[in-house]
Amino acid sequence: MSTKESTQNGFLEKRFQLSKHGTNPKTEILAGITTFMTMAYILIVNPLILSDAGMDFGAVFTATALSSVIATLVMAFYANYPFALAPGMGLNAFFAYGIVLGMGYSWQMALTAVFIEGIIFILLTLFNVREAIVKAIPLNLKHAVSVGIGLFIAFIGLKNAGVVVPYESTIITLGDMTAPGSIMALVGLVITGVMLAKGVKGALLIGIFATTLLGVPLGMTEIPSRIITAPPSLSPLLFQFDFSSIFTMDMVIILFTLLFVDMFDTLGTLVGVASKADMLDESGNLPKAKQALFADAIGTTAGACMGTSTVTTYVESASGVAEGGRTGLTALSTAGMFAIALLLSPLFIMIPGAATAPALVLVGLFMMSPINKIDLDDFTESIPAFLTIIMMPLTFSIADGIVFGMVSYTALKIFTGKVKDVSAIMIVLSILFIIKFAL
Repeated sequence: MSTKESTQNGFLEKRFQLSKHGTNPKTEILAGITTFMTMAYILIVNPLILSDAGMDFGAVFTATALSSVIATLVMAFYANYPFALAPGMGLNAFFAYGIVLGMGYSWQMALTAVFIEGIIFILLTLFNVREAIVKAIPLNLKHAVSVGIGLFIAFIGLKNAGVVVPYESTIITLGDMTAPGSIMALVGLVITGVMLAKGVKGALLIGIFATTLLGVPLGMTEIPSRIITAPPSLSPLLFQFDFSSIFTMDMVIILFTLLFVDMFDTLGTLVGVASKADMLDESGNLPKAKQALFADAIGTTAGACMGTSTVTTYVESASGVAEGGRTGLTALSTAGMFAIALLLSPLFIMIPGAATAPALVLVGLFMMSPINKIDLDDFTESIPAFLTIIMMPLTFSIADGIVFGMVSYTALKIFTGKVKDVSAIMIVLSILFIIKFAL
């Protein structure tokens, strides 16, 4: 090893405490790239959705990448966790189809709501409100969240590839197995599975690349004519706020929805992925949760200023954890890939959803392991855990799965005389959830 390499490794060791977490720079960087590859679709999907609200596609692309870089760097250096962040799916749909097209407000007003949400989250995190909520979630539910997220992201992968499709009488059914997307996903699943079985390092990442190449003769992968391009300008969206409607009941409803979905999607992802990576302490809590929660708060605020919807922690972070990522160096590597994507956008745009499907399905398998830690003999524990697990894929929402788990946990404990097992925060949250659904 050269003196330069030794100095670099020494800096990384000191900054990210690699040996303490049983990892090394090569593993961390590979894990970060893998995480990016499984979530790179947001660079295209987010601009497509927000452009339906009248926003400039190119500017949203740049805002998406930059907000992801900022938030993920905060996660890397402040929290030292291997989690990546980007504008969240579902939240961007609510932005475009709920606030703008549904309620008739301008996208400028929607960005204002996201900006205010980010400020509120910074304050809630600063005063440890969000961290207290994390600690209030029972250990069995935290393990259930990990399993539920596993099923959820496996379902996303199969859906993206067309292996499962919507169907009227049975809700979903098997898709066309002769379609190019299905062929890519199934062949890619076999390729990646064989590499995993043989212990090949970077199997998920190699599988994504191999499946992408398979898509060329199938007509699913388009080779770009140019690879390096300048990032589109942010000027059409930069600081485009509209504060004229902030003191309305609609704004209250919008803010409540954004805060609710983002808070519990982020909490669920942090707890679920951390559970899989054995990052929870003996009490089932996430050390440095406050620092981790600052990342999405800052990312959301910065993202709104640049012109994108709410930034949240991504469940696809589990793919990097599955590759051995354990520290902020993984997040730093993911942030670096988002920065590179600004210049190499055509190269990343060519990766079809079917190419990432095998990785997501297999990560779903990896996320199942905490189910062994759930107490299945105590029905006041196992029923809420089961509802948490099953409702995530069925409702297509991490937040809804957590709600069903927490409300049922509170109800079962109270009605069976085990009220001491329920914290005051759990009771308050359960009441708020019930009110939300009732309204």
